[in-house]
Amino acid sequence: MAGRRGALIVLEGVDRAGKSTQGRRLVEALRGDGHRADLLRFPDRTTEIGRLISSYLLKEKNLEDHANFCLDWCKQPDIGLPKPDLILFLQLSPEEAAERGNFGNERYENSSFQEKVLQSFYHLMKDKTLNWKTMDASKSIEDLHREIKSVAEETMQEVQNKPLGQLWK
Repeated sequence: MAGRRGALIVLEGVDRAGKSTQGRRLVEALRGDGHRADLLRFPDRTTEIGRLISSYLLKEKNLEDHANFCLDWCKQPDIGLPKPDLILFLQLSPEEAAERGNFGNERYENSSFQEKVLQSFYHLMKDKTLNWKTMDASKSIEDLHREIKSVAEETMQEVQNKPLGQLWK
């Protein structure tokens, strides 16, 4: 039997769905309850490549845009990485996202592109080897946080004695 371990929980969703807010709140709540918890973001905008990506997204720099790569091609570098124990998809329509603060500040924050992103997530969610759970991101920040924390704690209990899997293997 594998030793006790933590859970790898991923938050996904269109831009402005609340991933950063809910990720910070979850880590703070888990730490407050005595758990070890770390928050990782991609891109990490404090690294050199993260700053480059950020400047591109904020329209400060122009780079060659290869946005037409197929999804399967984009998944290739991730094969064999640790498989998330839970992927929480923060469901929010592009129209609702557009009503949130600062929408449109970044290069791809427009409703037509965000609709393509949403459709890509729907395609990815067809993969039944991954544990996707859809959450209603139109709820209040606090209500959504409580729901996320509850599901995260359940997942932590379920996986603590199970080995970590490998992504798309």
